Amino acid sequence: MKNFDWTTFTRKVAVKAKLPDIYNAWAKASDIEKWFLSKAVFIDANKKTISREEQIAKGCFYEWNWYLYDTTESGKITEANGKDFIQFTFAGECLVDIKLSTQGDHVLVELTQKNIPTDDNSKQGIRLGCDTGWSFFLVNLKSVYEGGLDLRNKDTKLKGMVNS
Repeated sequence: MKNFDWTTFTRKVAVKAKLPDIYNAWAKASDIEKWFLSKAVFIDANKKTISREEQIAKGCFYEWNWYLYDTTESGKITEANGKDFIQFTFAGECLVDIKLSTQGDHVLVELTQKNIPTDDNSKQGIRLGCDTGWSFFLVNLKSVYEGGLDLRNKDTKLKGMVNS
């Protein structure tokens, strides 16, 4: 573990879909709930809730909830170019970059989480925990957009599953 980078990681997935659809999968409350969240609320700089069908913009804030978890993640959209790049704060002051590009009939989704603190709790909870979580949710993004199957566990009797 001597050369292991605890401060950042990158995960990639190729999704057979159209670029605007995958951008909206991150940029609209209605779409991000299809594969990632149980509830997403985006709030503009004037503290007004953005329509569930409207794209986010730089300076917006978010409140996110997941199935089976009672916590709310809050953060800020630090970049959103409307076509292929979004950046937001996550897990405190970490930054998550979402870079989209096309290759043939696939959209390549590259997620990088960075600025991860190096205390033991952050190494375990953020570096390892978020890596595992993002890996699952990127697979679920692919599943939902390519075949319509949502792999998330939503059954409260089945906690602690790979898909919850």
